[in-house]
Amino acid sequence: MHWATKALDKVRRSVWNELRTGGGSEQANALKGARWALWKNHGDLTDRQRVTLAVIERENKPLFRAYLLKEELRSVFQESDPYDAQRTLDDWLGWASRSRLKPFVKLARSIRKHRAAIDNVLVHGLSNARLEAANTKLRLITRIAFGFHSHEPLIALAMLRLGGLCPPLPAPP
Repeated sequence: MHWATKALDKVRRSVWNELRTGGGSEQANALKGARWALWKNHGDLTDRQRVTLAVIERENKPLFRAYLLKEELRSVFQESDPYDAQRTLDDWLGWASRSRLKPFVKLARSIRKHRAAIDNVLVHGLSNARLEAANTKLRLITRIAFGFHSHEPLIALAMLRLGGLCPPLPAPP
């Protein structure tokens, strides 16, 4: 969830800046190393990162609330029933709007703006992931084809890689 991670990081940076300028340099230094613990999925945390999150929960409620918002939005896309996912997203939108964390309030507004497309992802599993993967492969093929004298080899490479073609290989004599 790239959007939620960006919002969480904005909250982390603002809390870090407030602590640093407000005389809490020791707490600010502790937060500086907490970035990866906050970004990681909860199930993938190391023991040290779990301790870091426990310290954040105890000492910095707004940052921990931002972490919980990120994790809850991630859980929306892991729901097996699409209608449960939509209800969870509705609950999340209400929570984010009331959170008083500006990056998450802005994110909630953005999600509401694009809600129809998000509902299509939840209900029908539609996304542009395949298109993005094909674009990435085409960029790589273009880089490989740099220096060819015409565009035909580039097109041939793209067709071989992305076109679903499976030409017969030469048989040994």
